[in-house]
Amino acid sequence: MAAQYAISGATAKGITSSVEQAVTEGGLAPGDALPPVRRLADDLGVSAGTVATAYKELRQRGIVVTRGRGGTVVAQAPAVGTRRPPKVPQGVRDLAGGHPDPALLPVLLPPDRVDPVSGSHRGSPRRAGLEELAREWFARDGVPDDRVTFAHGALDCMARLLSVELKPGDAVAVEDPGFHHLLDLVPALGLRMVPVAVDDEGIRPDALRGALRAGVRALVCSPRGQNPVGGCFSEARRDALLEVLGGFPDVLVVEDDHNADIAGPPAYSLAAGGLARWAQVRTVSKHLSVDLRWAALACDATTLARHEGRMLLTSGWVSHVLQETVERTMADPAARALVGRAERAYTERRLALIGELARRGIPARGASGMNVWVPVRDESAVVNGLRSRGWWVAAGSRFRIATPTAVRITTAMLEVADTAPLASDFAAVLGESEATYGG
Repeated sequence: MAAQYAISGATAKGITSSVEQAVTEGGLAPGDALPPVRRLADDLGVSAGTVATAYKELRQRGIVVTRGRGGTVVAQAPAVGTRRPPKVPQGVRDLAGGHPDPALLPVLLPPDRVDPVSGSHRGSPRRAGLEELAREWFARDGVPDDRVTFAHGALDCMARLLSVELKPGDAVAVEDPGFHHLLDLVPALGLRMVPVAVDDEGIRPDALRGALRAGVRALVCSPRGQNPVGGCFSEARRDALLEVLGGFPDVLVVEDDHNADIAGPPAYSLAAGGLARWAQVRTVSKHLSVDLRWAALACDATTLARHEGRMLLTSGWVSHVLQETVERTMADPAARALVGRAERAYTERRLALIGELARRGIPARGASGMNVWVPVRDESAVVNGLRSRGWWVAAGSRFRIATPTAVRITTAMLEVADTAPLASDFAAVLGESEATYGG
Protein backbone atom coordinates (compact mmCIF):
# COMPACT_ATOMS: atom_id res chain seq x y z
CA MET A 1 0.00 0.00 0.00
CA ALA A 2 1.02 3.60 -0.46
CA ALA A 3 1.34 4.00 3.33
CA GLN A 4 4.24 1.55 3.25
CA TYR A 5 6.20 3.65 0.79
CA ALA A 6 7.20 7.22 1.62
CA ILE A 7 6.88 9.35 -1.52
CA SER A 8 9.56 12.02 -1.60
CA GLY A 9 10.48 15.07 -3.67
CA ALA A 10 10.52 18.84 -3.45
CA THR A 11 9.48 19.41 -7.07
CA ALA A 12 6.93 17.90 -9.41
CA LYS A 13 9.75 16.08 -11.22
CA GLY A 14 11.10 14.71 -7.96
CA ILE A 15 7.69 13.45 -6.84
CA THR A 16 7.10 11.83 -10.23
CA SER A 17 10.47 10.08 -10.09
CA SER A 18 9.81 8.85 -6.56
CA VAL A 19 6.47 7.30 -7.53
CA GLU A 20 7.91 5.77 -10.71
CA GLN A 21 10.77 4.21 -8.76
CA ALA A 22 8.32 2.80 -6.23
CA VAL A 23 6.23 1.21 -8.98
CA THR A 24 9.31 -0.18 -10.71
CA GLU A 25 10.73 -1.71 -7.52
CA GLY A 26 7.41 -3.00 -6.20
CA GLY A 27 6.95 -0.52 -3.37
CA LEU A 28 3.71 0.50 -5.05
CA ALA A 29 1.69 -2.24 -6.71
CA PRO A 30 -1.15 -2.01 -9.26
CA GLY A 31 -4.27 -0.76 -7.49
CA ASP A 32 -2.39 0.90 -4.61
CA ALA A 33 -3.71 4.35 -3.78
CA LEU A 34 -1.55 7.47 -3.76
CA PRO A 35 -2.18 10.03 -1.01
CA PRO A 36 -4.67 12.82 -1.76
CA VAL A 37 -3.03 15.85 -3.30
CA ARG A 38 -3.37 18.15 -0.28
CA ARG A 39 -2.22 15.53 2.22
CA LEU A 40 0.93 14.71 0.21
CA ALA A 41 1.57 18.43 -0.27
CA ASP A 42 1.44 18.95 3.50
CA ASP A 43 3.68 15.92 4.14
CA LEU A 44 6.32 17.13 1.67
CA GLY A 45 6.04 20.84 2.44
CA VAL A 46 5.23 21.78 -1.15
CA SER A 47 2.23 23.42 -2.80
CA ALA A 48 -0.83 21.46 -3.81
CA GLY A 49 -0.17 22.63 -7.38
CA THR A 50 3.22 20.92 -7.37
CA VAL A 51 1.70 17.59 -6.36
CA ALA A 52 -1.15 18.03 -8.86
CA THR A 53 1.39 18.63 -11.62
CA ALA A 54 3.26 15.45 -10.64
CA TYR A 55 0.07 13.40 -10.62
CA LYS A 56 -0.90 14.78 -14.02
CA GLU A 57 2.46 13.73 -15.46
CA LEU A 58 2.06 10.26 -13.96
CA ARG A 59 -1.41 9.96 -15.50
CA GLN A 60 -0.21 11.06 -18.92
CA ARG A 61 2.55 8.46 -18.84
CA GLY A 62 0.15 5.69 -17.93
CA ILE A 63 1.62 4.98 -14.49
CA VAL A 64 -1.47 5.98 -12.47
CA VAL A 65 -5.16 6.47 -13.14
CA THR A 66 -7.76 8.65 -11.42
CA ARG A 67 -11.01 7.07 -10.28
CA GLY A 68 -13.05 10.08 -9.23
CA ARG A 69 -13.89 9.73 -5.56
CA GLY A 70 -11.71 6.62 -5.52
CA GLY A 71 -8.67 8.85 -5.80
CA THR A 72 -5.44 8.27 -7.74
CA VAL A 73 -4.17 4.68 -7.91
CA VAL A 74 -1.37 2.81 -9.66
CA ALA A 75 -2.56 1.54 -13.06
CA GLN A 76 -3.22 -2.17 -13.49
CA ALA A 77 -0.51 -2.28 -16.18
CA PRO A 78 1.72 0.69 -15.33
CA ALA A 79 3.91 1.88 -18.18
CA VAL A 80 7.08 1.31 -16.14
CA GLY A 81 6.21 -2.39 -15.87
CA THR A 82 5.64 -4.97 -18.59
CA ARG A 83 3.56 -8.04 -19.36
CA ARG A 84 6.65 -10.07 -20.19
CA PRO A 85 6.12 -13.80 -19.84
CA PRO A 86 7.74 -15.75 -17.02
CA LYS A 87 10.79 -17.86 -17.82
CA VAL A 88 9.96 -21.25 -19.29
CA PRO A 89 10.73 -23.98 -16.73
CA GLN A 90 13.13 -26.75 -17.71
CA GLY A 91 11.76 -30.04 -18.90
CA VAL A 92 8.41 -28.83 -20.29
CA ARG A 93 6.97 -28.29 -23.77
CA ASP A 94 6.80 -24.56 -24.43
CA LEU A 95 3.32 -23.78 -25.77
CA ALA A 96 3.26 -20.26 -24.33
CA GLY A 97 5.61 -18.20 -26.45
CA GLY A 98 3.53 -17.50 -29.56
CA HIS A 99 6.46 -18.40 -31.80
CA PRO A 100 6.37 -20.14 -35.20
CA ASP A 101 7.76 -23.62 -35.82
CA PRO A 102 11.44 -23.27 -36.89
CA ALA A 103 10.98 -26.30 -39.16
CA LEU A 104 8.46 -24.27 -41.16
CA LEU A 105 10.66 -21.19 -41.58
CA PRO A 106 12.75 -20.85 -44.76
CA VAL A 107 16.49 -20.42 -44.90
CA LEU A 108 17.16 -16.69 -45.29
CA LEU A 109 18.86 -15.37 -48.41
CA PRO A 110 20.98 -12.36 -47.39
CA PRO A 111 23.01 -10.49 -50.03
CA ASP A 112 26.19 -12.18 -51.23
CA ARG A 113 28.13 -8.97 -50.64
CA VAL A 114 27.46 -5.56 -49.17
CA ASP A 115 29.13 -2.67 -50.97
CA PRO A 116 30.05 0.52 -49.06
CA VAL A 117 27.35 3.20 -49.00
CA SER A 118 28.24 6.68 -50.18
CA GLY A 119 26.48 9.07 -47.79
CA SER A 120 23.14 7.73 -46.58
CA HIS A 121 19.92 6.18 -47.85
CA ARG A 122 17.71 9.07 -46.70
CA GLY A 123 17.11 10.10 -50.28
CA SER A 124 16.00 6.58 -51.30
CA PRO A 125 14.92 4.80 -48.10
CA ARG A 126 13.12 1.90 -49.79
CA ARG A 127 14.54 -0.65 -52.21
CA ALA A 128 12.42 -0.57 -55.34
CA GLY A 129 12.15 -4.35 -55.62
CA LEU A 130 10.93 -4.81 -52.05
CA GLU A 131 8.51 -1.93 -52.39
CA GLU A 132 6.97 -3.60 -55.42
CA LEU A 133 6.68 -6.91 -53.56
CA ALA A 134 5.00 -5.09 -50.68
CA ARG A 135 2.50 -3.45 -53.02
CA GLU A 136 1.63 -6.85 -54.50
CA TRP A 137 1.30 -8.27 -50.97
CA PHE A 138 -1.30 -5.68 -49.97
CA ALA A 139 -3.10 -5.66 -53.32
CA ARG A 140 -3.56 -9.43 -53.11
CA ASP A 141 -6.08 -8.86 -50.29
CA GLY A 142 -7.71 -5.72 -51.66
CA VAL A 143 -5.76 -3.24 -49.51
CA PRO A 144 -4.99 0.00 -51.42
CA ASP A 145 -1.32 -0.13 -52.38
CA ASP A 146 -0.66 3.33 -53.78
CA ARG A 147 1.05 4.53 -50.56
CA VAL A 148 3.48 2.04 -49.03
CA THR A 149 6.43 2.46 -46.71
CA PHE A 150 8.58 0.42 -44.29
CA ALA A 151 9.30 0.27 -40.55
CA HIS A 152 11.35 -1.76 -38.06
CA GLY A 153 8.59 -4.20 -37.15
CA ALA A 154 4.90 -3.88 -36.26
CA LEU A 155 5.29 -2.37 -32.79
CA ASP A 156 7.84 0.16 -34.02
CA CYS A 157 5.40 1.17 -36.73
CA MET A 158 2.40 1.41 -34.41
CA ALA A 159 4.36 3.38 -31.83
CA ARG A 160 5.28 5.93 -34.47
CA LEU A 161 1.75 6.14 -35.84
CA LEU A 162 0.19 6.68 -32.42
CA SER A 163 2.82 9.11 -31.18
CA VAL A 164 2.51 11.42 -34.18
CA GLU A 165 -1.28 11.19 -34.30
CA LEU A 166 -2.23 11.51 -30.62
CA LYS A 167 -1.15 13.53 -27.61
CA PRO A 168 -0.61 12.24 -24.05
CA GLY A 169 -3.91 11.50 -22.37
CA ASP A 170 -5.76 10.66 -25.58
CA ALA A 171 -7.66 7.38 -25.73
CA VAL A 172 -6.94 4.38 -27.97
CA ALA A 173 -9.37 1.51 -28.50
CA VAL A 174 -7.59 -1.85 -28.13
CA GLU A 175 -8.79 -5.43 -28.35
CA ASP A 176 -9.61 -7.18 -25.08
CA PRO A 177 -8.12 -9.70 -24.78
CA GLY A 178 -5.32 -8.41 -26.96
CA PHE A 179 -1.63 -8.47 -27.87
CA HIS A 180 0.26 -8.06 -24.60
CA HIS A 181 3.09 -5.97 -26.06
CA LEU A 182 0.56 -3.49 -27.47
CA LEU A 183 -1.12 -3.33 -24.06
CA ASP A 184 2.28 -2.28 -22.67
CA LEU A 185 3.04 0.11 -25.51
CA VAL A 186 -0.11 2.26 -25.37
CA PRO A 187 0.29 3.42 -21.73
CA ALA A 188 4.05 3.77 -22.25
CA LEU A 189 3.21 6.42 -24.88
CA GLY A 190 1.11 8.27 -22.28
CA LEU A 191 -2.15 7.19 -23.90
CA ARG A 192 -5.28 5.72 -22.31
CA MET A 193 -6.55 2.29 -23.31
CA VAL A 194 -10.25 1.70 -23.91
CA PRO A 195 -10.88 -2.07 -24.13
CA VAL A 196 -13.05 -3.40 -26.95
CA ALA A 197 -14.42 -6.93 -26.59
CA VAL A 198 -13.65 -9.53 -29.29
CA ASP A 199 -15.21 -12.80 -30.38
CA ASP A 200 -14.49 -15.34 -33.13
CA GLU A 201 -15.11 -12.64 -35.77
CA GLY A 202 -12.82 -10.07 -34.18
CA ILE A 203 -13.89 -6.85 -32.47
CA ARG A 204 -17.60 -6.56 -31.75
CA PRO A 205 -19.50 -3.67 -33.38
CA ASP A 206 -21.39 -2.79 -30.18
CA ALA A 207 -18.17 -2.62 -28.17
CA LEU A 208 -16.50 -0.51 -30.86
CA ARG A 209 -19.46 1.88 -30.92
CA GLY A 210 -19.16 2.37 -27.17
CA ALA A 211 -15.45 3.11 -27.42
CA LEU A 212 -15.96 5.61 -30.23
CA ARG A 213 -18.68 7.40 -28.29
CA ALA A 214 -16.27 7.54 -25.33
CA GLY A 215 -13.95 9.65 -27.49
CA VAL A 216 -11.16 7.36 -28.66
CA ARG A 217 -8.97 8.91 -31.32
CA ALA A 218 -7.50 5.69 -32.70
CA LEU A 219 -8.36 2.01 -33.00
CA VAL A 220 -5.81 -0.82 -33.20
CA CYS A 221 -7.22 -4.17 -34.29
CA SER A 222 -6.42 -7.38 -36.17
CA PRO A 223 -8.43 -8.49 -39.21
CA ARG A 224 -7.38 -12.15 -38.71
CA GLY A 225 -5.11 -14.25 -36.52
CA GLN A 226 -6.10 -12.04 -33.58
CA ASN A 227 -3.78 -12.59 -30.65
CA PRO A 228 -4.71 -14.31 -28.36
CA VAL A 229 -8.30 -15.31 -29.30
CA GLY A 230 -7.69 -16.02 -32.99
CA GLY A 231 -10.67 -14.06 -34.27
CA CYS A 232 -10.94 -13.12 -37.94
CA PHE A 233 -13.29 -10.70 -39.68
CA SER A 234 -16.05 -12.22 -41.74
CA GLU A 235 -17.35 -10.16 -44.62
CA ALA A 236 -20.50 -9.34 -42.63
CA ARG A 237 -18.50 -8.33 -39.55
CA ARG A 238 -16.17 -6.16 -41.63
CA ASP A 239 -19.16 -4.37 -43.16
CA ALA A 240 -20.80 -3.87 -39.76
CA LEU A 241 -17.61 -2.35 -38.34
CA LEU A 242 -17.24 -0.05 -41.34
CA GLU A 243 -20.79 1.17 -40.78
CA VAL A 244 -19.95 2.01 -37.16
CA LEU A 245 -16.70 3.73 -38.14
CA GLY A 246 -18.49 5.76 -40.82
CA GLY A 247 -19.79 8.10 -38.14
CA PHE A 248 -16.27 8.85 -36.88
CA PRO A 249 -14.18 9.78 -39.93
CA ASP A 250 -11.38 11.41 -37.91
CA VAL A 251 -10.49 8.25 -35.98
CA LEU A 252 -7.29 6.56 -37.17
CA VAL A 253 -7.86 2.83 -37.76
CA VAL A 254 -4.67 0.74 -37.55
CA GLU A 255 -4.93 -2.88 -38.67
CA ASP A 256 -2.26 -5.30 -37.50
CA ASP A 257 -2.23 -8.13 -40.06
CA HIS A 258 0.94 -9.58 -38.54
CA ASN A 259 0.49 -13.16 -39.77
CA ALA A 260 -1.20 -12.46 -43.09
CA ASP A 261 0.44 -15.40 -44.88
CA ILE A 262 -0.23 -18.10 -42.26
CA ALA A 263 -3.46 -17.01 -40.51
CA GLY A 264 -5.63 -19.38 -42.52
CA PRO A 265 -8.87 -17.60 -43.54
CA PRO A 266 -9.05 -14.93 -46.25
CA ALA A 267 -8.78 -11.28 -45.36
CA TYR A 268 -11.77 -8.96 -45.01
CA SER A 269 -9.92 -5.78 -44.26
CA LEU A 270 -11.23 -2.49 -42.90
CA ALA A 271 -8.41 -0.87 -44.83
CA ALA A 272 -10.15 -1.87 -48.06
CA GLY A 273 -13.39 -0.17 -46.99
CA GLY A 274 -12.79 3.44 -48.01
CA LEU A 275 -11.89 4.87 -44.58
CA ALA A 276 -10.54 8.41 -44.46
CA ARG A 277 -7.82 7.64 -41.91
CA TRP A 278 -6.36 4.15 -41.96
CA ALA A 279 -3.21 2.08 -41.92
CA GLN A 280 -2.43 -1.61 -42.25
CA VAL A 281 0.80 -3.10 -40.91
CA ARG A 282 2.23 -6.42 -42.07
CA THR A 283 5.36 -8.24 -40.89
CA VAL A 284 7.34 -11.32 -41.91
CA SER A 285 8.53 -12.50 -38.49
CA LYS A 286 5.90 -15.25 -38.23
CA HIS A 287 6.43 -16.81 -41.65
CA LEU A 288 9.98 -15.93 -42.75
CA SER A 289 12.08 -15.35 -39.61
CA VAL A 290 11.62 -13.98 -36.10
CA ASP A 291 14.88 -12.07 -36.64
CA LEU A 292 13.62 -10.06 -39.63
CA ARG A 293 12.53 -6.90 -37.83
CA TRP A 294 10.83 -5.38 -40.86
CA ALA A 295 7.27 -4.26 -41.48
CA ALA A 296 5.38 -2.96 -44.49
CA LEU A 297 2.82 -0.19 -44.02
CA ALA A 298 0.01 0.82 -46.39
CA CYS A 299 -1.97 3.90 -45.36
CA ASP A 300 -3.72 7.13 -46.34
CA ALA A 301 -1.76 10.18 -47.48
CA THR A 302 -1.88 12.06 -44.16
CA THR A 303 -0.78 9.05 -42.14
CA LEU A 304 2.05 8.37 -44.58
CA ALA A 305 3.34 11.93 -44.36
CA ARG A 306 3.32 11.90 -40.56
CA HIS A 307 5.00 8.50 -40.34
CA GLU A 308 7.68 9.43 -42.88
CA GLY A 309 8.34 12.78 -41.21
CA ARG A 310 9.00 11.16 -37.84
CA MET A 311 11.01 8.35 -39.42
CA LEU A 312 13.23 10.90 -41.14
CA LEU A 313 13.98 12.55 -37.78
CA THR A 314 14.87 9.28 -36.06
CA SER A 315 16.32 6.19 -37.74
CA GLY A 316 15.86 7.63 -41.22
CA TRP A 317 15.38 4.32 -43.00
CA VAL A 318 15.33 0.56 -42.55
CA SER A 319 18.68 -1.09 -43.22
CA HIS A 320 19.05 -1.87 -46.91
CA VAL A 321 20.92 -5.06 -45.99
CA LEU A 322 17.80 -6.16 -44.10
CA GLN A 323 15.59 -5.02 -46.95
CA GLU A 324 17.55 -7.03 -49.50
CA THR A 325 17.37 -10.11 -47.28
CA VAL A 326 13.60 -9.76 -46.99
CA GLU A 327 13.25 -9.12 -50.72
CA ARG A 328 15.32 -12.12 -51.77
CA THR A 329 13.54 -14.44 -49.34
CA MET A 330 10.04 -13.20 -50.21
CA ALA A 331 10.72 -13.74 -53.91
CA ASP A 332 12.28 -17.19 -53.51
CA PRO A 333 9.98 -19.95 -54.89
CA ALA A 334 11.15 -22.48 -52.30
CA ALA A 335 10.43 -20.06 -49.46
CA ARG A 336 6.98 -19.33 -50.86
CA ALA A 337 6.19 -23.03 -51.07
CA LEU A 338 7.29 -23.56 -47.47
CA VAL A 339 5.09 -20.67 -46.30
CA GLY A 340 2.13 -22.37 -47.97
CA ARG A 341 2.95 -25.60 -46.14
CA ALA A 342 3.23 -23.69 -42.86
CA GLU A 343 -0.22 -22.16 -43.28
CA ARG A 344 -1.77 -25.58 -43.82
CA ALA A 345 0.15 -27.13 -40.90
CA TYR A 346 -0.78 -24.36 -38.46
CA THR A 347 -4.44 -24.62 -39.43
CA GLU A 348 -4.41 -28.40 -38.99
CA ARG A 349 -2.70 -28.23 -35.58
CA ARG A 350 -4.96 -25.49 -34.26
CA LEU A 351 -8.17 -27.22 -35.33
CA ALA A 352 -6.94 -30.57 -34.03
CA LEU A 353 -6.49 -29.22 -30.51
CA ILE A 354 -9.84 -27.42 -30.55
CA GLY A 355 -11.47 -30.66 -31.67
CA GLU A 356 -9.77 -32.77 -28.97
CA LEU A 357 -10.74 -30.27 -26.27
CA ALA A 358 -14.33 -30.22 -27.54
CA ARG A 359 -14.50 -34.02 -27.33
CA ARG A 360 -13.74 -33.64 -23.64
CA GLY A 361 -16.36 -30.97 -23.14
CA ILE A 362 -13.89 -28.07 -23.06
CA PRO A 363 -14.85 -25.08 -25.24
CA ALA A 364 -11.95 -23.29 -26.93
CA ARG A 365 -11.55 -20.48 -29.44
CA GLY A 366 -9.17 -20.17 -32.37
CA ALA A 367 -10.73 -19.39 -35.73
CA SER A 368 -7.37 -18.39 -37.26
CA GLY A 369 -3.71 -17.92 -36.44
CA MET A 370 -1.40 -19.95 -34.22
CA ASN A 371 -3.10 -19.78 -30.80
CA VAL A 372 -6.03 -21.35 -28.98
CA TRP A 373 -7.80 -19.44 -26.18
CA VAL A 374 -9.39 -21.62 -23.51
CA PRO A 375 -11.64 -20.05 -20.85
CA VAL A 376 -10.88 -21.36 -17.34
CA ARG A 377 -11.93 -20.35 -13.85
CA ASP A 378 -8.45 -20.29 -12.26
CA GLU A 379 -5.53 -19.47 -14.56
CA SER A 380 -2.80 -20.28 -12.02
CA ALA A 381 -4.27 -23.68 -11.20
CA VAL A 382 -4.41 -24.63 -14.87
CA VAL A 383 -0.95 -23.28 -15.73
CA ASN A 384 0.68 -25.03 -12.75
CA GLY A 385 -1.32 -28.22 -13.24
CA LEU A 386 -0.25 -28.50 -16.88
CA ARG A 387 3.32 -27.67 -15.91
CA SER A 388 3.35 -30.69 -13.62
CA ARG A 389 2.36 -32.79 -16.63
CA GLY A 390 5.08 -31.36 -18.89
CA TRP A 391 3.16 -28.58 -20.70
CA TRP A 392 3.81 -24.85 -20.39
CA VAL A 393 0.95 -22.55 -21.42
CA ALA A 394 0.38 -18.82 -20.99
CA ALA A 395 -1.86 -17.39 -18.29
CA GLY A 396 -4.48 -15.13 -19.84
CA SER A 397 -3.74 -12.29 -17.42
CA ARG A 398 -0.98 -11.07 -19.76
CA PHE A 399 -3.56 -10.42 -22.46
CA ARG A 400 -6.68 -9.34 -20.56
CA ILE A 401 -7.98 -5.98 -19.38
CA ALA A 402 -11.59 -6.61 -18.36
CA THR A 403 -12.45 -9.96 -19.94
CA PRO A 404 -12.82 -13.26 -18.03
CA THR A 405 -9.95 -15.59 -17.13
CA ALA A 406 -8.45 -17.99 -19.68
CA VAL A 407 -5.18 -19.52 -20.87
CA ARG A 408 -3.51 -19.23 -24.27
CA ILE A 409 -1.98 -22.25 -25.97
CA THR A 410 0.32 -21.73 -28.96
CA THR A 411 -0.24 -24.63 -31.33
CA ALA A 412 2.44 -23.77 -33.92
CA MET A 413 4.84 -26.45 -32.65
CA LEU A 414 2.18 -28.87 -31.38
CA GLU A 415 2.04 -31.90 -33.68
CA VAL A 416 -1.44 -33.27 -34.35
CA ALA A 417 -0.48 -36.53 -32.58
CA ASP A 418 0.20 -34.55 -29.40
CA THR A 419 -3.14 -32.76 -29.27
CA ALA A 420 -5.05 -35.69 -27.71
CA PRO A 421 -2.56 -36.17 -24.82
CA LEU A 422 -2.58 -32.44 -24.13
CA ALA A 423 -6.38 -32.29 -24.17
CA SER A 424 -6.57 -35.27 -21.79
CA ASP A 425 -4.14 -33.62 -19.39
CA PHE A 426 -6.10 -30.37 -19.66
CA ALA A 427 -9.32 -32.17 -18.73
CA ALA A 428 -7.61 -33.83 -15.77
CA VAL A 429 -6.26 -30.51 -14.52
CA LEU A 430 -9.69 -28.90 -14.80
CA GLY A 431 -11.16 -31.75 -12.80
CA GLU A 432 -8.57 -31.29 -10.08
CA SER A 433 -9.06 -27.52 -9.91
CA GLU A 434 -12.84 -27.88 -9.72
CA ALA A 435 -12.47 -30.31 -6.83
CA THR A 436 -10.11 -27.90 -5.08
CA TYR A 437 -12.30 -24.84 -5.60
CA GLY A 438 -15.66 -26.41 -4.91
CA GLY A 439 -16.87 -27.55 -8.35
